[in-house]
Amino acid sequence: MAKSLLITYVLWSCGGLFGLHHIYLGRDNHALLWMMTFGGFGVGWIREIWRLPKYVQNANIHHGKIKRKRHPQPSMSIVRVIGQIAVGVYFGFVALISLSSLTGFYIMALPLAITLGVHLVASVGEETSNIKTTMMASFITSPIFYGRPIATIPISIVASITSTQHRRYKPLSHTEDNLSMRLYRLGLAWLAFTMPISYCAFHNTTVTALYVTDTISLILDSVQIFPILGDLLESALLLPYHTWKLFTGGIRLSYGYNSEWEKLFSSFSAIQAERKRLAYEVLGLHEEATLEEINKSYRELVKHWHPDHNRHNLDEAERQFLEIQAAYEVLTKNKQRETY
Repeated sequence: MAKSLLITYVLWSCGGLFGLHHIYLGRDNHALLWMMTFGGFGVGWIREIWRLPKYVQNANIHHGKIKRKRHPQPSMSIVRVIGQIAVGVYFGFVALISLSSLTGFYIMALPLAITLGVHLVASVGEETSNIKTTMMASFITSPIFYGRPIATIPISIVASITSTQHRRYKPLSHTEDNLSMRLYRLGLAWLAFTMPISYCAFHNTTVTALYVTDTISLILDSVQIFPILGDLLESALLLPYHTWKLFTGGIRLSYGYNSEWEKLFSSFSAIQAERKRLAYEVLGLHEEATLEEINKSYRELVKHWHPDHNRHNLDEAERQFLEIQAAYEVLTKNKQRETY
């Protein structure tokens, strides 16, 4: 069935940033590139407004199985080379965000991610390249810049130059996959790209919420202002974490995901540790005391120092009573966090 230029423009305007018009025209690699880069960072999507008629014409020629005379090798396009470098750097940056904790990241994961980005641009339209040669260039370059985030740029440049030198036309295919199979492959590729960074974003957001709520609780508790408000705020900010526990059966999330956050909140952690030590001292307990022992000591001390039972020494009784209440809140809240 011949492709319509009008439908192509409608899809370009409504879902062009996600490559819907390229799916319609059978340009799956171009569609996947647009899905992962939001229309070539918006620039490629706008640039296409003048190129859509040619895309439709090529799609109809391919559909009609009309043979065209080709040169032995596609002519070099500076726009394609720039796109390869940009997408290679982009894929490398995404890998740095989501996969940098993997062992051997700079040896395996980073050059592989950059190679996939460069080759994806190289495979747009009727052209492609030799992915093995491009990958080899990336893996050779990667150890030179081991451990440096700036490595994404030189690796992308080398991989793009290598890919350009080995550019060629795609072989003509006499069969076409149905739409469901094409969408299935596009969906798998999209999930493979988005799942690591989505998990990383959720993980880091949750851990940051834990740090923030600990800090807020520490400040509110230290000045003894609105303890109920502090608990409500903590519950609201920790909602993603509790949701995670509900669906994963209690898999813990690590606090130490970022050394900079640890440095930033180290002072608050030290203060909180000191408050816990004083709280145990006030209740006359050791630091390994269980929740039952904390409750028992609290009830005994409250009964002993309750102001109603110490009318002859009211000021001292009120001071001791408030210290006991504060120490009990600190220790019970800490025990509740340890169960998470």
